[in-house]
Amino acid sequence: MLKSMTGYGRSQAVMDLWDITVEVRSVNHRYFEFNSRLPKACLFLEDRLKALVQRSCTRGKVELYASVQMTGQREISVEVDRSVAESYLRALREAAPELRLRDDLELSHLLKLPDIFTLRRMEVDEDRLWAAVSTVAEQALGAFVSMRETEGARLGEDLYGRLRQIGSLLSRIEERAPQLRQEYYDRLYQKLRELLEDQGIDESRLVTEAAIFADRVAIDEETVRLHSHLEQFETLLREGGPVGRKLDFLVQELNRETNTIGSKCQDVAIARLVVDIKSEIEKIREQIQNLE
Repeated sequence: MLKSMTGYGRSQAVMDLWDITVEVRSVNHRYFEFNSRLPKACLFLEDRLKALVQRSCTRGKVELYASVQMTGQREISVEVDRSVAESYLRALREAAPELRLRDDLELSHLLKLPDIFTLRRMEVDEDRLWAAVSTVAEQALGAFVSMRETEGARLGEDLYGRLRQIGSLLSRIEERAPQLRQEYYDRLYQKLRELLEDQGIDESRLVTEAAIFADRVAIDEETVRLHSHLEQFETLLREGGPVGRKLDFLVQELNRETNTIGSKCQDVAIARLVVDIKSEIEKIREQIQNLE
């Protein structure tokens, strides 16, 4: 199945001890590029999440955002260092009579003193957290891939239509080509007769020379190769998967053969058809830039 490089997926769920939200989005890029925005406590998950995304995505600039919050338990606890508080209290009360100060110490005074309170972060079970985050991430990736496939199917339909249009234009060129070759032969033969009529050139020699030059405007090989490239293009579209780079190469070949036909055939009707084909090829080039 064809996939676009543009997609978005989101999932949110309460898993184990955490309320987890994961968002995945991507845009066009020549290669695979991964960026993530994770909570500080979850930075160790970045490589695992990248590997998880790469199982579903081979090209595109992918951004993953994750929010992880504790539920039911506090991630950070505040503890009082009683020994430090008692030391402060003892020292102040001993100094009070000497400094002739009133002993009016209250709890609010202790709050202003350093090192009395200690913040302790709950230790995280990394495997347990990964199991929860990966479950939500896979759900988000499911929606992400589904969107890329839907967009890829739409692009595929458009590309099939343009390939059929090129095939139709090519058929019209093939209908005109034999007549063009004959007209070129006739003009060249007549011109050679006029130029060489006093030289006593053999008639069969004139016919041979005119035929040789007329072959130079023949485009049979180019049209055969164009048909072959169109068939290969359709085959790749049917096979699906990450075919963007292969299709890009075929577009170059389509363009090359079309340019050769245009340069060989100095004919207004064919020139117009060549312009139309090149226009379709350019639109195809633009579309496949979105394919994985």
